[in-house]
Amino acid sequence: MIKKCVLKKVSRFYQLDKQQHNVLDQLEITIDLNEITVILGKSGCGKTTLLRLIAGLEKPDSGQITFIDDNGKNYQPKIGIVFQEPRLMPWLDTAHNIVVHQKAPDWALADELIERMGLTGFAHVYPDALSGGMKSRAAIARALAYRPEVLLMDEPFAALDYFTRIAMEDEIIRIHQEEQIGVIFVTHDVTEALLIGQKLIMMQKGEQPNYLILNQDYPRDVDATEMIALKKKILADLKK
Repeated sequence: MIKKCVLKKVSRFYQLDKQQHNVLDQLEITIDLNEITVILGKSGCGKTTLLRLIAGLEKPDSGQITFIDDNGKNYQPKIGIVFQEPRLMPWLDTAHNIVVHQKAPDWALADELIERMGLTGFAHVYPDALSGGMKSRAAIARALAYRPEVLLMDEPFAALDYFTRIAMEDEIIRIHQEEQIGVIFVTHDVTEALLIGQKLIMMQKGEQPNYLILNQDYPRDVDATEMIALKKKILADLKK
Protein backbone atom coordinates (compact mmCIF):
# COMPACT_ATOMS: atom_id res chain seq x y z
CA MET A 1 0.00 0.00 0.00
CA ILE A 2 0.93 3.67 -0.27
CA LYS A 3 0.98 6.15 2.59
CA LYS A 4 -1.97 8.47 2.20
CA CYS A 5 -3.71 11.49 3.64
CA VAL A 6 -7.46 11.04 3.24
CA LEU A 7 -9.95 13.88 3.64
CA LYS A 8 -13.60 12.87 3.91
CA LYS A 9 -16.34 15.49 3.71
CA VAL A 10 -14.08 18.15 5.22
CA SER A 11 -15.60 21.59 5.70
CA ARG A 12 -14.11 24.75 7.14
CA PHE A 13 -15.88 28.06 7.60
CA TYR A 14 -15.21 31.39 9.26
CA GLN A 15 -17.52 33.95 10.82
CA LEU A 16 -17.04 37.40 9.32
CA ASP A 17 -19.40 40.32 10.00
CA LYS A 18 -21.88 37.86 11.52
CA GLN A 19 -21.94 35.88 8.30
CA GLN A 20 -20.62 32.40 7.70
CA HIS A 21 -18.08 32.12 4.89
CA ASN A 22 -17.46 28.59 3.66
CA VAL A 23 -13.83 28.13 2.62
CA LEU A 24 -14.00 24.37 2.13
CA ASP A 25 -17.29 22.55 1.70
CA GLN A 26 -17.53 18.76 2.01
CA LEU A 27 -14.09 18.35 0.46
CA GLU A 28 -13.05 14.83 -0.58
CA ILE A 29 -9.35 14.35 -1.38
CA THR A 30 -6.83 11.51 -1.21
CA ILE A 31 -3.15 12.53 -1.28
CA ASP A 32 -0.29 10.10 -1.93
CA LEU A 33 2.38 10.91 0.67
CA ASN A 34 5.14 9.31 -1.40
CA GLU A 35 5.09 11.84 -4.23
CA ILE A 36 5.06 15.57 -4.96
CA THR A 37 1.45 16.73 -4.88
CA VAL A 38 0.72 20.27 -5.99
CA ILE A 39 -2.45 22.00 -4.83
CA LEU A 40 -3.26 24.55 -7.50
CA GLY A 41 -5.92 27.24 -7.64
CA LYS A 42 -6.76 30.91 -7.62
CA SER A 43 -6.45 33.04 -4.48
CA GLY A 44 -9.34 32.45 -2.08
CA CYS A 45 -10.12 28.87 -3.14
CA GLY A 46 -8.93 27.43 0.19
CA LYS A 47 -5.44 26.14 -0.68
CA THR A 48 -3.71 27.51 2.43
CA THR A 49 -6.62 26.50 4.67
CA LEU A 50 -6.35 22.96 3.29
CA LEU A 51 -2.63 22.86 4.02
CA ARG A 52 -3.15 24.15 7.57
CA LEU A 53 -5.79 21.48 8.17
CA ILE A 54 -3.43 18.75 6.97
CA ALA A 55 -0.71 20.18 9.22
CA GLY A 56 -3.06 20.18 12.21
CA LEU A 57 -2.73 23.95 12.65
CA GLU A 58 -6.50 24.21 12.22
CA LYS A 59 -9.34 21.80 12.82
CA PRO A 60 -12.14 21.10 10.33
CA ASP A 61 -15.62 22.21 11.32
CA SER A 62 -16.87 18.90 10.02
CA GLY A 63 -15.45 15.85 8.31
CA GLN A 64 -12.35 13.80 8.98
CA ILE A 65 -8.66 13.90 8.05
CA THR A 66 -6.86 10.56 8.36
CA PHE A 67 -3.29 9.47 7.68
CA ILE A 68 -2.86 5.86 6.57
CA ASP A 69 0.49 4.04 6.63
CA ASP A 70 1.91 1.36 4.31
CA ASN A 71 0.04 -1.32 6.26
CA GLY A 72 -3.33 0.37 5.93
CA LYS A 73 -3.37 1.52 9.56
CA ASN A 74 -3.96 5.01 10.92
CA TYR A 75 -0.84 6.87 11.99
CA GLN A 76 0.51 10.39 12.49
CA PRO A 77 3.46 11.25 10.25
CA LYS A 78 6.14 13.76 11.17
CA ILE A 79 5.27 16.91 9.23
CA GLY A 80 7.60 19.76 8.34
CA ILE A 81 6.18 23.09 7.18
CA VAL A 82 7.59 25.87 5.01
CA PHE A 83 5.39 28.97 5.01
CA GLN A 84 4.95 31.76 2.44
CA GLU A 85 7.49 33.85 4.35
CA PRO A 86 10.71 32.27 5.68
CA ARG A 87 9.78 33.28 9.26
CA LEU A 88 13.37 33.10 10.48
CA MET A 89 14.11 34.38 13.98
CA PRO A 90 15.92 37.70 13.36
CA TRP A 91 17.99 37.39 16.56
CA LEU A 92 19.40 33.97 15.54
CA ASP A 93 22.01 33.21 12.90
CA THR A 94 21.42 30.66 10.15
CA ALA A 95 22.70 27.65 12.07
CA HIS A 96 20.66 28.46 15.17
CA ASN A 97 17.54 29.07 13.05
CA ILE A 98 17.90 25.62 11.52
CA VAL A 99 17.97 23.83 14.89
CA VAL A 100 15.67 26.23 16.75
CA HIS A 101 13.04 23.49 17.34
CA GLN A 102 15.56 21.00 18.79
CA LYS A 103 15.97 20.73 22.55
CA ALA A 104 19.50 19.41 22.05
CA PRO A 105 20.83 21.09 18.88
CA ASP A 106 22.32 18.68 16.36
CA TRP A 107 25.12 20.85 15.01
CA ALA A 108 26.42 18.11 12.73
CA LEU A 109 23.01 17.95 11.06
CA ALA A 110 22.91 21.76 10.85
CA ASP A 111 26.30 21.78 9.12
CA GLU A 112 25.15 19.04 6.73
CA LEU A 113 21.98 20.95 5.82
CA ILE A 114 23.85 24.23 5.44
CA GLU A 115 26.14 22.58 2.90
CA ARG A 116 23.33 20.76 1.09
CA MET A 117 21.23 23.92 0.82
CA GLY A 118 24.09 25.98 -0.61
CA LEU A 119 24.55 28.11 2.50
CA THR A 120 28.20 27.27 3.19
CA GLY A 121 29.90 30.31 4.72
CA PHE A 122 26.62 31.73 6.03
CA ALA A 123 26.15 29.61 9.17
CA HIS A 124 26.75 32.57 11.47
CA VAL A 125 25.04 35.22 9.33
CA TYR A 126 21.77 36.74 10.59
CA PRO A 127 18.60 36.83 8.44
CA ASP A 128 18.75 40.55 7.65
CA ALA A 129 22.02 39.94 5.79
CA LEU A 130 20.69 37.01 3.72
CA SER A 131 19.17 37.27 0.26
CA GLY A 132 15.59 36.13 -0.36
CA GLY A 133 16.79 32.85 -1.83
CA MET A 134 19.10 32.21 1.12
CA LYS A 135 16.27 32.85 3.57
CA SER A 136 14.09 30.34 1.71
CA ARG A 137 16.90 27.78 1.77
CA ALA A 138 17.37 28.32 5.50
CA ALA A 139 13.63 27.86 6.08
CA ILE A 140 13.67 24.59 4.13
CA ALA A 141 16.76 23.44 6.05
CA ARG A 142 14.94 24.18 9.32
CA ALA A 143 12.00 22.03 8.19
CA LEU A 144 14.34 19.21 7.10
CA ALA A 145 16.17 19.33 10.45
CA TYR A 146 12.91 18.05 11.94
CA ARG A 147 13.43 14.92 9.78
CA PRO A 148 9.89 14.99 8.41
CA GLU A 149 8.15 12.25 6.47
CA VAL A 150 6.02 14.86 4.71
CA LEU A 151 6.98 18.42 3.79
CA LEU A 152 4.14 20.96 3.46
CA MET A 153 4.99 24.10 1.46
CA ASP A 154 2.68 27.11 1.16
CA GLU A 155 3.77 29.18 -1.88
CA PRO A 156 7.29 29.45 -0.42
CA PHE A 157 8.88 30.94 -3.56
CA ALA A 158 6.22 33.50 -4.53
CA ALA A 159 8.39 36.50 -3.58
CA LEU A 160 11.59 35.27 -5.25
CA ASP A 161 13.03 36.41 -8.55
CA TYR A 162 12.68 34.13 -11.59
CA PHE A 163 16.15 32.56 -11.51
CA THR A 164 16.16 31.98 -7.74
CA ARG A 165 12.68 30.49 -7.97
CA ILE A 166 13.76 28.02 -10.67
CA ALA A 167 16.74 26.98 -8.55
CA MET A 168 14.53 26.43 -5.50
CA GLU A 169 12.01 24.38 -7.49
CA ASP A 170 14.86 22.15 -8.65
CA GLU A 171 15.94 21.86 -5.01
CA ILE A 172 12.52 20.56 -3.95
CA ILE A 173 12.64 17.87 -6.64
CA ARG A 174 16.14 16.87 -5.50
CA ILE A 175 15.08 16.69 -1.83
CA HIS A 176 12.08 14.53 -2.73
CA GLN A 177 14.18 12.14 -4.79
CA GLU A 178 17.15 11.87 -2.43
CA GLU A 179 15.33 11.92 0.91
CA GLN A 180 12.18 10.06 -0.17
CA ILE A 181 10.11 12.78 1.47
CA GLY A 182 6.54 13.36 0.34
CA VAL A 183 5.80 16.95 -0.60
CA ILE A 184 2.48 18.81 -0.62
CA PHE A 185 3.08 22.11 -2.38
CA VAL A 186 0.58 24.96 -2.66
CA THR A 187 0.81 27.41 -5.55
CA HIS A 188 -1.32 29.52 -7.88
CA ASP A 189 1.42 29.43 -10.54
CA VAL A 190 0.55 26.91 -13.27
CA THR A 191 4.10 26.80 -14.66
CA GLU A 192 5.51 26.01 -11.21
CA ALA A 193 2.92 23.26 -10.78
CA LEU A 194 3.88 21.68 -14.11
CA LEU A 195 7.58 21.85 -13.31
CA ILE A 196 7.46 20.01 -9.99
CA GLY A 197 4.14 18.20 -9.55
CA GLN A 198 3.56 14.47 -9.98
CA LYS A 199 -0.10 14.92 -9.14
CA LEU A 200 -1.98 18.21 -9.47
CA ILE A 201 -5.06 18.86 -7.36
CA MET A 202 -6.90 21.77 -8.98
CA MET A 203 -9.23 23.57 -6.60
CA GLN A 204 -12.20 25.79 -7.35
CA LYS A 205 -14.02 27.57 -4.56
CA GLY A 206 -17.07 25.60 -3.44
CA GLU A 207 -16.42 22.66 -5.77
CA GLN A 208 -14.78 19.27 -5.55
CA PRO A 209 -11.23 19.35 -6.99
CA ASN A 210 -10.05 17.94 -10.30
CA TYR A 211 -6.93 15.78 -10.56
CA LEU A 212 -4.16 15.61 -13.13
CA ILE A 213 -1.38 13.00 -13.12
CA LEU A 214 1.98 14.05 -14.60
CA ASN A 215 4.24 11.19 -15.61
CA GLN A 216 6.91 13.29 -17.33
CA ASP A 217 10.46 12.78 -16.10
CA TYR A 218 12.48 15.54 -14.46
CA PRO A 219 13.73 18.02 -15.50
CA ARG A 220 10.71 19.15 -17.47
CA ASP A 221 10.52 21.52 -20.40
CA VAL A 222 7.46 23.73 -19.94
CA ASP A 223 7.93 25.01 -23.50
CA ALA A 224 7.40 21.52 -24.94
CA THR A 225 4.24 21.17 -27.02
CA GLU A 226 2.62 18.74 -24.58
CA MET A 227 3.30 20.98 -21.57
CA ILE A 228 2.00 24.09 -23.35
CA ALA A 229 -1.22 22.22 -24.14
CA LEU A 230 -1.54 21.10 -20.51
CA LYS A 231 -1.01 24.65 -19.27
CA LYS A 232 -3.72 25.99 -21.59
CA LYS A 233 -6.14 23.29 -20.43
CA ILE A 234 -5.45 23.98 -16.75
CA LEU A 235 -5.85 27.74 -17.17
CA ALA A 236 -9.12 27.21 -19.04
CA ASP A 237 -10.41 24.90 -16.30
CA LEU A 238 -9.44 27.32 -13.52
CA LYS A 239 -11.21 30.21 -15.27
CA LYS A 240 -14.56 28.41 -15.24
